[in-house]
This record gives sequence, structure tokens and C-alpha cells, in this order.
Amino acid sequence: MGKKRLEDAINKLDQPVKVVYKCFELDPTSERDVNYSIYEKLSQKYGMSLDQAKASVANMIKMGNEVGIEYQYDTLILTNTFDAHRLAMYAKEQGYMHEMTERLLRAHYSESKHIGDHSTLIDLAVEVGLDGKSVANMLSSDEMSDQVRKDEQEASELGIRSIPYFLINRKYAITGAQPTEVFVNSLQQILEKDGPFIEEITENGITCDENGCEIPKK
Repeated sequence: MGKKRLEDAINKLDQPVKVVYKCFELDPTSERDVNYSIYEKLSQKYGMSLDQAKASVANMIKMGNEVGIEYQYDTLILTNTFDAHRLAMYAKEQGYMHEMTERLLRAHYSESKHIGDHSTLIDLAVEVGLDGKSVANMLSSDEMSDQVRKDEQEASELGIRSIPYFLINRKYAITGAQPTEVFVNSLQQILEKDGPFIEEITENGITCDENGCEIPKK
């Protein structure tokens, strides 16, 4: 959702903006195959009841619908997302960063695909134009692992603990899935202060983890 609102805000600006996605795992200890639901996960993580978890997710679904995102949390498949991040980094090197990120997000949140499964990841990669055999070879190795860990180390050094997190010109931060107008106003203020964007706007996190962004305890 944060990604979509940022994109909508950028479309309202008459300025060139470069967006680069970085890796961030909300739960790097998660197993690849998980036998519990997103509601059970949120209940355990935030100490809320299942009903409270469902209410929080229902609110997120409503907000998603408002920006054209169809979340399917009832059938969402939780998994370890490290290999999905490796694929995103590989796609970045091949010039398919945005396409691969968007495809992973839609597969996870709207299509209930298992993005920890290598065959699923290969199929998604082929859809955006990557070579299936090359992707399969990458996934069967430890290729791109260092790149993922480097991003995660950078996030740790910056004190990032949740996503979405947007770092602008390496010195301004916008956290959370803020309304589009908040992004617009913030970007305009930065333009007035710094002039044209001198570096890149970075979303520190491919938001394809099981929670999306932090949900406050009720």
C-alpha cells in the first residue's frame, strides 16, 4: 500500500524521481512452509486476539481497496521471503527491478501464491521477462545472498525496524503507508528545501513479507 501511495504521489509531481527497492525481512526466522494463518501470526506477534487481528486486517483490506489493491488475507500463504528477495536483487541486475517487485507483491498479497517456493518464483520471473533456467540456477545457489544481507545491514544501521520506510536524499525519512497527500506534501517540502532530488528515493523494503507494515497493538 505504501508503494502504491508513493507512486501516486510521484505522478502528481512535475519532477524526475528514481525509486530503488531495498531488502528487508520482517521475520527472517520464518520457515519456508508455514502451517498457520496471518491472523494467528499477528495474534502471536502483537499479543492481540484473533478477532482483533481480523479487525486490523479488515481495515487494511479496506484501505487497499481505496487505492486499487485487492488483498486476499484469508488465503495468504506465509513463508520465508529470503529467496524472493534474492530474486528481486537478481532482477534488479537484469533491469527488471520494478517489474519483479510488483509481480512478487501481487502474487503474495492478491493471488495467494507461495513466494517461498522456487518453482513459483521461477514462473513469476519468466512472466516479467527473465530467463527461467538462469533464475533456477541462481535460486539453487547462494547467489545474491550477500546483496540481500548488505541491504538488511544498512537498514539496521539506519535504525529501520518496520516497513514501509522511505529514505529520501539519504537524509529524510517517511515511515508507514501514509496517505498520498502526505507523500506529496513531504516531497514538495524537500524540493523547496534541497532543490531537485540529488539522489534517489528509496523504499527500504520489498513489502512482500507476511505483515506488510507494522500493525499497532489494539
